Amino acid sequence: MSLRLWTYRKCGTCRKAEAFLTERMIAFERAEIRETPPGIAELREMLAHFNGDWIRLFNRSGLDYRELNLKSVLPQLPLDEILTLLASNGNLIRRPFVLGNNCGTVGFKSEEWAKIFA
Repeated sequence: MSLRLWTYRKCGTCRKAEAFLTERMIAFERAEIRETPPGIAELREMLAHFNGDWIRLFNRSGLDYRELNLKSVLPQLPLDEILTLLASNGNLIRRPFVLGNNCGTVGFKSEEWAKIFA
């Protein structure tokens, strides 16, 4: 399985996700989410895993999300603008963000990841 994992170096949850994959000898390519956020095609792919629920892609506890007042702004935006916003600012994306051949998820919960990567 070819995996790409977007993380933030200082994020403890991201380090746990990396350790999870490494311990299970699951090969992955790591990318810095702030420097090289997922592109629009990758965000659309992730949306397919979440049945189009775009709010799950957002790091809603992040400073950028709050400063931009996205809680009230996002409901009025068309999907294309939402995806452009995410692709232009990795701080807005929930992390870790992982995509593979037939899988995709954001955040890290070991029980969920055990099912995904069984």
